[in-house]
Amino acid sequence: MSGAQAQRTEQDDRAVARPGATEPWPRGISRRASMRISDVLAALRIEFPAVTTSKLRFLEEQGLVEPVRTPAGYRQYSPADIERLRFVLRQQRDKYMPLKVIGERLAALDAGEEEETAPRARLATRDGVVQSGEVRWTVETLATEADVDVAFVEELVQAGVLRPRGRSSFDPWARDVVVAAAALAEHGIDARHLRQFRTAADRQADLVEQVVAPWRGRRGASAAARAGTVAAEVGELCTQMHTALVRAAVADLTP
Repeated sequence: MSGAQAQRTEQDDRAVARPGATEPWPRGISRRASMRISDVLAALRIEFPAVTTSKLRFLEEQGLVEPVRTPAGYRQYSPADIERLRFVLRQQRDKYMPLKVIGERLAALDAGEEEETAPRARLATRDGVVQSGEVRWTVETLATEADVDVAFVEELVQAGVLRPRGRSSFDPWARDVVVAAAALAEHGIDARHLRQFRTAADRQADLVEQVVAPWRGRRGASAAARAGTVAAEVGELCTQMHTALVRAAVADLTP
């Protein structure tokens, strides 16, 4: 660590030690910045295989993490920085939360207005097949995970509800599709009826693509990361809209 970095770490430690000062979240985790961006990617890709250097730089531009800069301009991160990044990426992945809202939550955590335990990183493989750093399901593992027959998964493929990538693997979302399809099958809704869901999803994806097209047309890592973030946020809004409309449509069917 350089002299400037050590001085900043000491200053941070003194600031936390002052009476009434609140240690930024996550608390109790080292803030000694000694990790290169390649080290951060290696740590995060256990749980977030798709994370990239451009994504980390974009999150820095949004003020969600502030790595130390060496005199030569290189970024260096601390274990606390990695936990903040994990928090941001989880909120995006699991809750599709907009970056503005994530920033507000982090500010509340920093101020001690909210509490959040920093969880350990978890592997994203389960019973899937890992290929090129991403989770891939097979027909057999999907059937096992959803507790259905292999023939049921194959029927979803034949109906176009599930679309394999390549010859025999499926993306991580396939498990959720099979589980939901199995639950609907208990009410007599089979693969043929589920085609309309795929059609609606494709149309919504086309709408999202129109929204992010201006960003995808620009060069640079920041624009690419911005396109991914906007796509996730607009996609979740489409999901919320669809859910609200279905609930409203079936409201008269319930007593």
